[in-house]
Amino acid sequence: MKKLLSIAKENIKNSYSPYSHFPVSAVLELKNGELIKGINVENASFGLANCAERSALFTAYSLGYRKQDIKRILVYTDHDYFVSPCGACRQVMRELMEDDSEVILANNKDEMKVYHNIELLPFGFTEGDL
Repeated sequence: MKKLLSIAKENIKNSYSPYSHFPVSAVLELKNGELIKGINVENASFGLANCAERSALFTAYSLGYRKQDIKRILVYTDHDYFVSPCGACRQVMRELMEDDSEVILANNKDEMKVYHNIELLPFGFTEGDL
């Protein structure tokens, strides 16, 4: 996990967050060891912004990976407290990652909390609800 944290810290500089001034970095680790990075990208039309978690997941899916390929995701902010994924990210993670995939929250004090994907949205809307 320390390698993921190191990459996330370096990656946060790529965040495009001129409106919120709240950069976020995510690193997705696949079961084959490949790492996929994501950052938040804001837009003057706020609804068109994209979070780091979704950026990383959408990149993975664009490359042909699927939920069974994903081991975990680390979400990092450069604050001394933990920041959890927003509701939209939790919903996307719930569908695009397996229930037992790890979700790691990390802060700038190198502290980490580990959850399982299903814990963040236990009653998420999934393909089984359609």
